[in-house]
Amino acid sequence: MILFIDACAREASRTRKLAEHLLAGLEGPVTTVRLADLSFPEMDEAFINFRNRCTETGDFSDPVFGPAKQFAEANTIVIAAPYWDLSFPAVLKRYLEQVCVTGLTFRYTEVGVPEGLCRASQLWYITTAGGPIFSDSYGFGYVKTLAQVFYGIRDVRQVRAEGLDIVGADTDAILRNARAETDALLCRETEKKD
Repeated sequence: MILFIDACAREASRTRKLAEHLLAGLEGPVTTVRLADLSFPEMDEAFINFRNRCTETGDFSDPVFGPAKQFAEANTIVIAAPYWDLSFPAVLKRYLEQVCVTGLTFRYTEVGVPEGLCRASQLWYITTAGGPIFSDSYGFGYVKTLAQVFYGIRDVRQVRAEGLDIVGADTDAILRNARAETDALLCRETEKKD
């Protein structure tokens, strides 16, 4: 199962369209999680205490753990997140807080090192930006580190289209190049399997 995490706010989102291009080239059923449609519990002390009790007992029967279970069971994960304020929309951070659950998506070894429990072998991060992407540190870099260190997903890829709103930019050409990059990555993936 491919899990498509849609952090795009706009219906005509260029990021979502680029992600949909990727999804069309991947094999398997797609489950879409549109983050704008979710409501997240408040990360207050009561909720944190509740989560801690559940992780200590291994009781993940409460529906609040549904997103983490779904994330852990996915074979491939695709995140569509526009580049906002040197990062991604806050709703993606809230989602990641909900799926980062000890005992479901990762655990700690005896020496305190995180060990991933997710089934996914690959995570794709799709982003677009009106201007230049100055740094991956707070957006893609954050997600990549979380995926590799906590979730155990080693193959983390980014496809991005930037400078889309700069005066004089050829938006169509930029998006065409990003789709071509996506196709090339998918082609290499197919060649590796053959």
